[in-house]
Amino acid sequence: MDTADRAHAPVVVAIDGPSGSGKSTVSRAVAARLGLSFLDTGAMYRAMTWWMLANDVDVNDPEAVAVACGKPVIVSGTDADGPTITVDGRDVAAPIRGPEVTAHVSAVAAVPAVRVRLVELQRGCARVAERGIVAEGRDMGSVVFPDATVKIFLTASEAARAERRAAELRAKGVDEATIVAMAADLARRDAADSSRATAPLTQAADAVLVDTSALSLEQVIDRITTLVAERAGAALSAA
Repeated sequence: MDTADRAHAPVVVAIDGPSGSGKSTVSRAVAARLGLSFLDTGAMYRAMTWWMLANDVDVNDPEAVAVACGKPVIVSGTDADGPTITVDGRDVAAPIRGPEVTAHVSAVAAVPAVRVRLVELQRGCARVAERGIVAEGRDMGSVVFPDATVKIFLTASEAARAERRAAELRAKGVDEATIVAMAADLARRDAADSSRATAPLTQAADAVLVDTSALSLEQVIDRITTLVAERAGAALSAA
């Protein structure tokens, strides 16, 4: 896409990265600051996984998951100030963050039919976003939005990510044994997401790498919003 076309195209900011890199917090803040919609695609995969578990689908059976994945009605709200996620009309924002869903979401997300279904929904969210959208996940820049206005690969050291996740869980009153188990799960999920055959977690060739290990949240937000403003200034003004 050339410069002239990009100036008139909807603004899409694709932010990818591993678990615990701060994608959701950063993406929501960037979207709010720029007046864009926000899409947490990880929540969509969690919602699909929650539905599978709730309906006794064997999440370790790819064929069973593929057959069932067209059934749930998943709706992702894109308001950065209050994003929502519902399945068949039920608010599942809380249950999709539970340990059972966390333990099985990588397996469900690896099923090609699931990714086809949810990628279609994700692109649909971008099409109806009035000013544009900030979409975060694991294959936003590499697969879902290959022509995104700006692509960011957000990362941090494994130690930094584990500590941030632990602090987040402690703030929610989670016990230490669970925190240790979930921190250890980061490495497993990274390996599963990076090695899957369909749409693996990877940095798009034209994505900007942002290592947040030594940066404050505000520094990360400033860096990304500045980059978006530089690359999409005309499109943002026109939106």
